[in-house]
Amino acid sequence: MTHSMTDTVLAERDGSAGCLRLNRPKALHSLDLSMVRQMTHALLAWRDDPDIRIVLIDHAEGRGFCAGGDVVTIAKALEGKEKAARSFFYEEYRLNHLMYTFPKPGVAFMDGVTMGGGVGIACPCRYRVATERTVFAMPETAIGIFPDVGGGRYLSRLRGRVAQYLALTSARLTGADCKALRLATHYLPSDALAEAKRRIAADPFRVEAILDELSVAPPEAEIMAHLAVIDRCFASDDLVDILACLDAEGDDWAAKTAASIRAKSPTACAVSLRMLVESPKQPHFVDEMRMEYALMVRMIAFPDFAEGVRALLIDKTGDPQWQPQADTDPFFEPLSPIDAWSPL
Repeated sequence: MTHSMTDTVLAERDGSAGCLRLNRPKALHSLDLSMVRQMTHALLAWRDDPDIRIVLIDHAEGRGFCAGGDVVTIAKALEGKEKAARSFFYEEYRLNHLMYTFPKPGVAFMDGVTMGGGVGIACPCRYRVATERTVFAMPETAIGIFPDVGGGRYLSRLRGRVAQYLALTSARLTGADCKALRLATHYLPSDALAEAKRRIAADPFRVEAILDELSVAPPEAEIMAHLAVIDRCFASDDLVDILACLDAEGDDWAAKTAASIRAKSPTACAVSLRMLVESPKQPHFVDEMRMEYALMVRMIAFPDFAEGVRALLIDKTGDPQWQPQADTDPFFEPLSPIDAWSPL
């Protein structure tokens, strides 16, 4: 199959598999609107194609898998018109929903950085493969937003209070951590991935067996040692209580954890905690995405988003000047029917 130099997603058939390969290595395969549209287009074509039995998602050369959504472009779009920024999330969430409801199984190869929007395209897949190179995180509160792309659903289903810990701290998980928390279904050495893809494409009915056969025992998952303190200190849905508990612990890990939360947007942290209360109440994924979209429309209009992107990603000064914590209620108001999100 031929590709032009501008193909930021390579969509190709391999046997009975449809393969989506993210191809924007200089940006760590961050998703922009064009990539969202290319993936959506390919998936819609494969959905009703009887020859395609499974979908494989990975990244082309360089470090991957996907570092998230291209928030710098989104923040710059905001300076002109909010509509351009909104439309990225609108279409990205349509892709997330299409993947979540897709009638054929998906396999995501989270080989490398898997953050934000990358989590949004990995977590809907039935099979999620971690490796020794996996770095998994939801770092949104660092730029004044919240774990979106279905993060409310994926995180709130984790054991104990790990969701609250991941959302507030942007903590990075290893492949072993992902497997232990069931964010990943399999742990493979990265040098076994090519064989896994080849065998799955040739025999998609054996996908689970193939992944099981190529799996290895992951190293120790470091997060497991901290679960007790995470469950205790993140037990509250109130940011003040969480920080007070961490401060009272008096150890190095708790002190670093508290410091990392204090560096984040206080409004984004409060909104994230509230979202993790609201998400389990959403009956279906479509309801989750509708809620997250309304939330995102409000959050990107709040000054912390532009300021977080400036400080961390554009100027790279690392010194965001956050607004004082705002009341979370207005962020959770539904949008009017004309502005609300809807699936494809």
